Amino acid sequence: MTPMMEQYLRVKEEYPGALLFFRMGDFFELFFDDAEIAARELQIALTSRNPGASHPVPMCGMPHHAIDEYVRQLLEKGYKVALCDQVEDPKQAKGLVRREVTRVLTPGTAVEDMNLQAKGHNYLAALFWDTDLGGGLAWVDFSTGTWSGIQTRNEAALWQWLIKMDARELLLTESQPLPKGLEHWQARLSRYPQKSYFDAKGAEKKVLRAQSVPSLAALDLDDKPALTSCCGALLTYLELTQKRSLSHLAPFIPLDLSSTLLLDEISERNLELFQTMGGSKGRGTLIHVLDQTQTPMGGRLLETRLHQPFKDLGTILSVQELVNFFHAQDQLRENLRRFLDKVYDLERLCTRIVVNRSTPKDFGAMCASLAVLPKLYGELTRLGSPPSRLQNLLQNWDNLADVHELLLRALAESLPPVITEGGLFRPGYDATLDELMELTDHGESALTLMLEQERQTSGLPKLKLGYTRVFGYYFELSRTHATPPPSHFIRRQTLVNAERYITEELKILEDKLLSASEKRKAREYELFLSLREEVAGHRDRFMAMARILAELDFAQGMAHAARKWEWCRPELHEGLDIVVKGGRHPVVEAAQGRANYIPNDLTLENSGRVLIITGPNMAGKSTVLRQVAIICICAQMGGFVPATSARIGLCDRIFSRVGASDNLAMGQSTFMVEMSETARILRQAGKRALVILDEIGRGTSTFDGLSLAWAVVEELAKRQGGIRTLFATHYHELTVLEDSLPTVRNFNIAIKEWKGDIVFLRRLVPGPADRSYGIEVARLAGVPASVVSRAKEILTALEKHAPGGSQRRELLTRQIGLPGLATDRLTTEKPAEHPVLAALHAMNVNALSPLEALTLLHTWKAMSGQS
Repeated sequence: MTPMMEQYLRVKEEYPGALLFFRMGDFFELFFDDAEIAARELQIALTSRNPGASHPVPMCGMPHHAIDEYVRQLLEKGYKVALCDQVEDPKQAKGLVRREVTRVLTPGTAVEDMNLQAKGHNYLAALFWDTDLGGGLAWVDFSTGTWSGIQTRNEAALWQWLIKMDARELLLTESQPLPKGLEHWQARLSRYPQKSYFDAKGAEKKVLRAQSVPSLAALDLDDKPALTSCCGALLTYLELTQKRSLSHLAPFIPLDLSSTLLLDEISERNLELFQTMGGSKGRGTLIHVLDQTQTPMGGRLLETRLHQPFKDLGTILSVQELVNFFHAQDQLRENLRRFLDKVYDLERLCTRIVVNRSTPKDFGAMCASLAVLPKLYGELTRLGSPPSRLQNLLQNWDNLADVHELLLRALAESLPPVITEGGLFRPGYDATLDELMELTDHGESALTLMLEQERQTSGLPKLKLGYTRVFGYYFELSRTHATPPPSHFIRRQTLVNAERYITEELKILEDKLLSASEKRKAREYELFLSLREEVAGHRDRFMAMARILAELDFAQGMAHAARKWEWCRPELHEGLDIVVKGGRHPVVEAAQGRANYIPNDLTLENSGRVLIITGPNMAGKSTVLRQVAIICICAQMGGFVPATSARIGLCDRIFSRVGASDNLAMGQSTFMVEMSETARILRQAGKRALVILDEIGRGTSTFDGLSLAWAVVEELAKRQGGIRTLFATHYHELTVLEDSLPTVRNFNIAIKEWKGDIVFLRRLVPGPADRSYGIEVARLAGVPASVVSRAKEILTALEKHAPGGSQRRELLTRQIGLPGLATDRLTTEKPAEHPVLAALHAMNVNALSPLEALTLLHTWKAMSGQS
């Protein structure tokens, strides 16, 4: 084995979980299993180091200047990459060049834009559970330096928050098992010994050192030992992978769950806040409609606020006032959007500068962003009477004029992509660099000028200037020249027809020219490091302005969305009533257009805390349910809501149980998933909760499902005077609960029957639906006519012969056309009742308005002539 391979194996032994990129000259090489994985994932050629040997070593590689794209692909697929670089000049090395791992790149610690979503967080998380201490979950976005976490004695809550935060990497102790159903997190998981990563005493020391505070009380961690252990694990991991100080981390702030509207990960999924039920992001999600921000910082703040809406009325009204200010000032908002569009990601730019991973382009982006700040400030202060929240932002405004002036003075107009190419600094910034730039850019001119000066001062008009690789630059005089050479000429070479000379001045200029390029690069790198240190020293100021810009961008974005979609400013109060007029589902409306969307009114008050909503499939029950929850979320974010008017009683939790799906990976059926989610709601829903339930009990037998749905409605209606609930169902038997429970009210999604077809009116109206129209919906969906016809026969038999539960169950299990069983009762039918008489028998006269009665008369008149 060669010394180089021995060196490789020693390094690889220290980083077994990462793909080792080993620098060899101008290439990074991978060997053994790492090479096979990289070749497969990157679709590059797999070769071998010793193809003729009995056991050839697999190998692949790429040029050192081209690894960024390869690394990006590997991180995207969940791999870690250890960069082992040459840490000494090969020309000066005695023997084998010294190599060390200078950085470990992981999905959760990326800082380069190509590895990040501009408007999304990139979290690294650590979770710790101890039966005595409780549990902790901490997460850090290394690209921005922000970190937070929670401590709780509910282990399930930790995993729920982990899924909600969607961390790209997770650190666990070696003994901590993954809950059933989270096996797909295995690819994001790294396990480490508890003593070295999660040790309480060691964690405390690391946190105090990293945060430069005297005690954990300063970070509100003194009574949170499990959370402190998680913070220690994060710091240990970051120190080992980043190989540098973690001074750029912001002060740790534990998440205050009492100050936010709680949305569990199931409700976020069911309401399609961040991704559709099918798992896709973008179109079809609420954040896609809401996101009218112009900056990455504003987009990330929107994501945070949507995960964690406010619960404090004062805070909500403060944000709402700012949103309303921008909503009312169209020209101001448009100007603001135009300026914000020119601001780059200050948080991540600053982080890359601080952690020494910046490029010249980053400094250019920083300079361009700072140029916008005075214009923004001028625009915001031009109008009088700003809201209090805007006044506070403007009081803390910092144009960073000194930093901007420094960057303007230092940076060239056109910046190179990498530092080593030179051309980074503007002429006049540094005298030494100016001299070197003059030599490298105008060296030929300097030689020509010296030649002309020698010709004139020495009286040698035929003096020539030449260059050879052996002797360098020289002056040449022909042998035919009559007079002796000047005294300061030093003979260098004699030829047949000429003599070659040098001078001290020529030798000095030659040395400068030959070394100017290297010296220029070295000087530019030295100045770059100095500039980086200077700019990095202002990180706190940059981050403060980034927060201000994010707040402004969030507010104008919410205002722009409200203006774009014609939303209203809601009234919020401490009570429980929710009254929505002309409510719409923003995502559905955005997809099909305002003109095609039918809005709905809805009221939740003392006389009706629980609304049972019936109606056919496809009529829009789920849409109505979701839109009420979304309206409450938007309102508690401080934004406007998709309605003509809204009066919202604050919520502390929103639960959404919508739709049905098997979770085969967990070994859970549709019904098991449904009951698990329902159980969580019943355990946690309090007086201020809003509960959205859709089709509870449909995943099991009819009578079991009906019984469970009935009991759930009763429980929610009786608990604490009635929990605000929207309950969509096809169990029409539940509608009788309105008569026995004072907090229950029936509503249905109206439809109209017309010449044998049904027309969905999409209107939420009082009262129960008369039936589910499942067969009609099946026909609309394209079920063959023969099947639809047979279904109608069976339905008629069931309705006539199974009025009671036992008879209905018997028919369902024994009678309906099973092979070999009698079907006489299905074929002996009485003549069909005239539809006008059927409608008259089913009509509730007391519930009819005069207009509805008149409409019915016209309809019956038209039907009376039909057979």
